Amino acid sequence: MASLLEMQAKFRLPMWNWFLILLTSLIPEPAQPQLAPDALLIQEGVASYYGRRFHLRRTSNGEVFHMDSLTAAHKTLPFDTKVRVSREDTGEFVWVRINDRLPKTSRRIIDLSRKAGTQLGLLEDGIVKVRIEVENPAEINRLIQYFGEHPPATMRLRPVDEVITPPLVEIDTSIPFF
Repeated sequence: MASLLEMQAKFRLPMWNWFLILLTSLIPEPAQPQLAPDALLIQEGVASYYGRRFHLRRTSNGEVFHMDSLTAAHKTLPFDTKVRVSREDTGEFVWVRINDRLPKTSRRIIDLSRKAGTQLGLLEDGIVKVRIEVENPAEINRLIQYFGEHPPATMRLRPVDEVITPPLVEIDTSIPFF
């Protein structure tokens, strides 16, 4: 008789395990909080491109400008900052690295290399409205620290809270046998 009960218990335990596995697979994962759509936006304005006239000349940071690289000139952003430049009308975007300076009197916020301008479709339009965004909240915090208490008036720099992810809780799927 005991062996029959042991056999029944032996076969019931895997059924409970399958049931618990099925049950836990139906529980949705906790949703990760998303950043606001404009959380990484730092500037909006007009962009253009430059190329042949400056090709193989030195940029403000000392490197040689190549019109076929994905680089840009900006008035105030620190050199080697990577930014995403998006057209407001089409939504096309390109990632560029800041390696040059614009004149302080320029009405544009960024000048893109010829290759970056080509990817945005600037060669036909010449000048377009764009949005400049950074890669992550840590980059915004770095820019806030770089500019200190006096950020450029045209730039939108505000701290972004880091997303807090809850720790994974392991579910005990063992069933005590009484």
